[in-house]
Amino acid sequence: MIEIDTVSKVFTGRGAPFTALDEVSVTIRENEFFTLLGPSGCGKTTLLRVIAGFIAPTSGTLTLEGQNLVSLPPYRRPVNTVFQSYALFPHMTVAQNIAFGLEMLNKPRAEVKATVDEMLALVRMTEMAGRKTSEISGGQQQRVALARALAPRPKVLLLDEPLSALDFKLRKDMQLELKRLQSETGITFVFVTHDQEEALTMSDRIAVMNAGKIRQIGGPRDIYDHPAERFVADFIGDTNFLAVELLSVEGDQARVRLASGAEAQVRAPQDGMAPGSVTLAVRPEHASPGPVEGATLAGALENIVYFGTDTHFHVMLDDGTRFVLRQQNQPDQAQTHRTGDRVGVILSPGVGQVLRD
Repeated sequence: MIEIDTVSKVFTGRGAPFTALDEVSVTIRENEFFTLLGPSGCGKTTLLRVIAGFIAPTSGTLTLEGQNLVSLPPYRRPVNTVFQSYALFPHMTVAQNIAFGLEMLNKPRAEVKATVDEMLALVRMTEMAGRKTSEISGGQQQRVALARALAPRPKVLLLDEPLSALDFKLRKDMQLELKRLQSETGITFVFVTHDQEEALTMSDRIAVMNAGKIRQIGGPRDIYDHPAERFVADFIGDTNFLAVELLSVEGDQARVRLASGAEAQVRAPQDGMAPGSVTLAVRPEHASPGPVEGATLAGALENIVYFGTDTHFHVMLDDGTRFVLRQQNQPDQAQTHRTGDRVGVILSPGVGQVLRD
């Protein structure tokens, strides 16, 4: 659907030039929920605004279904945007807000009404059609903004952190709602967020960005289980990092020696790696507390944090490294560990990802 080829954006003005996008290349597929994920200032919103036409790239090419978009103004692109602020008209009703864009396109009155009714049903707001948008909740306003953006049937819908203003439970509900809408409409969604859980929940693929570059592209499971570099492993979810010695690599498996002297079989990078000092990334749920005897690592249990669904164990390893373990709770589970205990850290077989330093 969208081909972005070596797109750069350099902002000039007072002070030194700032490179917001540094030769970014990515292909976004038709009927895909594609997420741009990264910390503030990484370039994700700039890339979204380049696709929308609000910002012109300094260099590079951008095409949609083979059509060059760089020279097209925003209103001539088959793209709509849902902003963080929603930008609804508070004096208009829900139905009037949805109809506004269609009326600006001079669509026939009968078509406008049919489309508004269809969009109201799609976002489950039919009973709210006559209410002013100033009289409805934030979650309902978000649905109206989505319906208004979907009404002209764009080929691509751009979403710039549209859930950030919602409370936790409503944000969870809207994550599932957005994925449903994308699936039902068949429109390509390009979603911007800094929330890793949002990205993992909704996306078909994720592009992790940092410092104006895309660091890794892949499906949620691939990004989480097989991070390409330390930044990605650290940004997506919780991760423990251990200094290890890489002994050998065979296919997608690697043999490492940990600081304790114990050896372990872990995942190797897809493009291989030479033996030497490297970093091992281990997710907290891929390790468990146990007896010191026979454990891969050992240390002092500094803290136990109960989260309801799971418990986190904070361990200070013998080499001075802090390590967090996450254990899912069971009904009436007995507490067998106490703060101050000496515990072993047992790594699940074959887990952990070797990363370059």
